[in-house]
Amino acid sequence: MTLLIRVEYDGTNYSGWQTQLNAPSIQQELERAWYKLTGVQTGVFGAGRTDAGVHGRGQIAHIRLPDDFRIPEHKIAIAFNSRLPKDIRITAVQMTEREVQARFDAISREYSYSISTQESVFFRNFCWQVRFPFDVHRLHDAARIFLGVHNFTTFSKINHDTKNYVCNVSECSWTEFEHGARLKIKADRFVYGMVRSLVGVMMDIARNKRTLEEVRSSLDLQDRRFISPLAPPEGLVLERVGYPEEFNVII
Repeated sequence: MTLLIRVEYDGTNYSGWQTQLNAPSIQQELERAWYKLTGVQTGVFGAGRTDAGVHGRGQIAHIRLPDDFRIPEHKIAIAFNSRLPKDIRITAVQMTEREVQARFDAISREYSYSISTQESVFFRNFCWQVRFPFDVHRLHDAARIFLGVHNFTTFSKINHDTKNYVCNVSECSWTEFEHGARLKIKADRFVYGMVRSLVGVMMDIARNKRTLEEVRSSLDLQDRRFISPLAPPEGLVLERVGYPEEFNVII
């Protein structure tokens, strides 16, 4: 039996999703809470390995359940949350007989990235608070460059475990709100540092530091010498993860 959980977290005080030796992580806190709840040490495996300071609203993780697991499904989230810090919450659970792999069975992931031109204590952990002028209309133009199937080597960070940098981006668009803008980007997969890199280069275009044509050419070159500075992690949120319909993942 597999337990799927949807996890919401403020990543401000964590080194990222994945367990590390000398720094707190979301995965570590979840596994610690699960042990307190069940007395069983087991892995909690997420669909996306978010970086330090990055947040999650719709992270999905799986836990393999022992045969003698007896907590009713409707009580799991309450019991789990009572043992977690307040900046991590389980917002939904689903038990399934299918051995779903949260990461490898996922077919899509969606992120948002928020930029604010208003400095506020309420935005500081969840937006890139910019202090320079930029043309939001050029952000809309820049987003269209990345739609479709591309090799994102240019706009990613080196990860020696990644052999393939090709991603199919099905959505990439900005919406405006008072004092800011928010990116919605969805793809079948993302490579290391990709979203923050794309936000960084789109902001360079919006500041007239780079042209649409030059960035389009840089994408095709698959050469990290043409990367822009990465946007800070605070504005990035993993919003949701998608699975094949036949998996009947409803959380």
